[in-house]
Amino acid sequence: MKFSAWMSALVVGLLLLLGSVYVVNEGQTGLVLKLGRIVSTNVGPGLHFKVPLVESAQVFDTRLQVLDAEPERYLTSEKKDVSVDFFAIGAISDVQAFYRATGGDESVAVQRLTPIIKDALRNEINSRTLQEAVSGDRAKIVGDQLALINRGAANLGIKITDLRIKRIDLPEGGEVIGQVYRRMSAQRYQVASKLRAEGEEEAQKIRSQADREQAVIAAEAERDAQKLRGEGDATATHLYAEAAQRDPSFYSFHRSLEAYRKSFSGGDSVIVLDRDDPFLQYMKSDR
Repeated sequence: MKFSAWMSALVVGLLLLLGSVYVVNEGQTGLVLKLGRIVSTNVGPGLHFKVPLVESAQVFDTRLQVLDAEPERYLTSEKKDVSVDFFAIGAISDVQAFYRATGGDESVAVQRLTPIIKDALRNEINSRTLQEAVSGDRAKIVGDQLALINRGAANLGIKITDLRIKRIDLPEGGEVIGQVYRRMSAQRYQVASKLRAEGEEEAQKIRSQADREQAVIAAEAERDAQKLRGEGDATATHLYAEAAQRDPSFYSFHRSLEAYRKSFSGGDSVIVLDRDDPFLQYMKSDR
């Protein structure tokens, strides 16, 4: 019995010892509650003790955290839709205020902090045109609202050290993106029309140049052909003249045969001549 009582006391003592010790790591801070009331805050790193069953301790991460929200749609000063994708970097600055505002639940802190950031960005985007929002200085957009965001975040015991806009897009299916696509299409059509007109103009120049070159080549060829025909005719005339000088009777005979061939080339020609006509001298028989 004494051994069992001793063991029971040892177990109870160990449980009380474990319940009275808590550890705060680097980058964390501790908060001690006594019967639900805060009695100690900003407990630094190390091994710490508390009264078992009466006091409880909670440990919070005070390092920088990233709040990555879903893209939000805003209206510009021209009532044009834009989709803004952003993230915030912050940390717990006042653990007591954080616990009182959220009960120590980080998800509750995110739910309450996100609307504060979105409202601040909405005010900034609403005051700018579409071009200023999309192509403007994003650091200025954020910087103008960071102080306002921190005033709201201070109630949650949080301080936002940086706010970054990852992307500003035209929302899918929105009227603006349709207008942009139509404008881009019209611009591409103008460029294509200009290129086609320039191509047609260049093609017309090439065709005109080719037609001129063809006309010049044909004229030069005809000129050369006429020259060659003239030279051929001159040569033939010269040969005929030489042949006539060497044998006048043969030349006369040849000329008559040529005349006969041309006269009767149709096959149905009829020539009426006197029988003593010189044209028929080579058609007469000596017998």
